[in-house]
Amino acid sequence: MALTDATHDAQDFVPAAEVEEVELYHPKTWLGKYVFSQDAKIIALQYSITAMAVGLLALVLSVLMRIQLAWPGAVSFITPDAYLQFVTMHGMIMVIYLLTALFLGGFGNYLIPLMLGARDMVFPYVNMISYWIYLFAVLLLLASFFTPGGPTGSGWTLYPPQAILPGTPGASWGITLMVISLAFFVIGFTMGGLNYVVTVLQARTRGMTLMRMPLTIWAIFTATILALLAFPALLVSAIMMSLDNLLGTSYFMPAIVSLGQQLDYSGGSPVLFQHLFWFFGHPEVYIVALPAFGIVSELLSVHARKNIFGYRLMVWAIVVIGGLSFVVWAHHMYVSGMNPYFGFFFATTTLIIAVPTAIKVYNWVLTLWQGNIRLTTPMLFAIGFVFTFINGGLTGIFLGNVIVDVPLSDTYFVVAHFHMVMAVSPILAVFGAVYHWYPKITGRMLNEGLGKFHFWVTFVGLYCLYYPMHYLGILGVPRRYFSNVGANGLPDWIPESAQFVNIWISIAAIVVASVQLLFLYNLYRSATHGKPAGGNPWGATTLEWQTSDTPPTHGNFGKELPSVYRWAYDYSVPGAEEDFIPQNVPASKNTGQAS
Repeated sequence: MALTDATHDAQDFVPAAEVEEVELYHPKTWLGKYVFSQDAKIIALQYSITAMAVGLLALVLSVLMRIQLAWPGAVSFITPDAYLQFVTMHGMIMVIYLLTALFLGGFGNYLIPLMLGARDMVFPYVNMISYWIYLFAVLLLLASFFTPGGPTGSGWTLYPPQAILPGTPGASWGITLMVISLAFFVIGFTMGGLNYVVTVLQARTRGMTLMRMPLTIWAIFTATILALLAFPALLVSAIMMSLDNLLGTSYFMPAIVSLGQQLDYSGGSPVLFQHLFWFFGHPEVYIVALPAFGIVSELLSVHARKNIFGYRLMVWAIVVIGGLSFVVWAHHMYVSGMNPYFGFFFATTTLIIAVPTAIKVYNWVLTLWQGNIRLTTPMLFAIGFVFTFINGGLTGIFLGNVIVDVPLSDTYFVVAHFHMVMAVSPILAVFGAVYHWYPKITGRMLNEGLGKFHFWVTFVGLYCLYYPMHYLGILGVPRRYFSNVGANGLPDWIPESAQFVNIWISIAAIVVASVQLLFLYNLYRSATHGKPAGGNPWGATTLEWQTSDTPPTHGNFGKELPSVYRWAYDYSVPGAEEDFIPQNVPASKNTGQAS
């Protein structure tokens, strides 16, 4: 076998299937297809549409917050209570109900069976139920808007004691529904997550070894394991706080005076809740970030016509990032009152996790190096992701240092960093993924002109939005304040420039939010009027582009499942007839290499 083939893990033989295929149930009615669907692709679209719908609500809430900060009192219904409720619901929806559900429930369901050469998920019934539980969790959350007192205004971190004290908006119905909704979300995700793990480990087609899996699958697989390990901490802490709220226990509630009265609580520790929350909360960052890493790796390789640089190193970087994400949580708690020695430990682990993350960035850049780069819309979003993640990561190094974090804690610097890493970067990856796989989902291309306009306005607008926030944070402007303007104007320690910056940020936020309507229009219009895509418009190598039908039918691959003969990134192989060789092409065919 030639050296190039050996390097690319190509071969002419795959072992026979060890187990017989399971016969799929093909629905014959509308209810069977869409309500009781066992097709992972349909379930993926259900997850995605639900997540995007509730995400639009969160986007509207963010615009309302920005209007209040730029022009205090301009909108009469944005009271201090309402503002805090908007902050809480915006944060929780975006992190949990949009990004987590979209990456794992949406892209996970759609891509795992297709990329692994499987007919469907291993447990299709469980997959179906997981979506309906997720939808129920979303409806419970939205129901809190219509309860007495409205939704909780405790901040998306739900810190006690304020979360359940009577002075906090939504302290009765709001926080209760929030906690119950989160519990159902965890239950639904656990069902879906176990499905993903078993499918990856047991349902890969012949020849699809672990080290031939696309990086997207590696990333979703690792993120799923993180979620299965981290979400129980959120569930337990939510249940314990509910008991404090409803039954008067004292898990997190210390002896406290509220509204001039001594409450019956004693001996609880609010810091314990913070530890439990962030034990979930920081892996949650990587539950969202890792799928974005995998998707971006895929997009860069395909649209640069270049083999991914350092595949095995990228895989191990994903796994190491996942492992280290469990030992960095307390860098969110430097000012919480925990033992100062912990600060040194968690500052060290925070800097260590930057190493595998930097490896991924270096490998992305080297993948682009001397590639035949095609500046398609998916590629623009992928490059935008790399650029933005570097920016957000660098500010994270600042905040990981105790001495720097203490003065910057609870300022807009934290908001800017968090959004660059946790919001802007993953959302850019989501857009890139939608533009990339939309032709497979619908059989039609999205409009490239609208797509590129969408990218540039979004990308530039987001930097106009979040870069100035770092300036506000350095000035010491606190986050979560309804208004910085008092009866006598701005406080002495906030200069006039801060309010001008606030107005600038708000205008940028409104522009960025508005251009997303163009994206939705592109999705809707292209579904019926878009240019026909064909089976493999990007010239990609992975199995989802090798299906017999586009869009793929139930069962994905027709009568016979594909066999995998090589790794996922054979691009621009010397001597090959084309600049890509699909995974299901044997070593001796179409490669230009001697076997």
